[in-house]
Amino acid sequence: MFYTYILYAEKSGSFYIGQTNNLSDRLERHNDGKNKYTRNKGPWNIAAFFKCETRSQAVLLEKKLKNFKNGEFALNWLLKNGGSNGRPDS
Repeated sequence: MFYTYILYAEKSGSFYIGQTNNLSDRLERHNDGKNKYTRNKGPWNIAAFFKCETRSQAVLLEKKLKNFKNGEFALNWLLKNGGSNGRPDS
């Protein structure tokens, strides 16, 4: 299982779009400052995610969302098209 996800940092008002096969670990790495783009902009929370069967599907969806060039629009689009809010284990 792979995930395409959108993170949101309330402090900075920033969105981040990515894909992974381990969403909990990836969120932890973002919040630990191990990603250049998200460092010093958090704390990050999962705003939405979409489950994909393959990494290639996750990458294609990530590219589509990033092409919107607006995190809020991408979030709304994902939620309207089958994405889920919050963490996958909640």
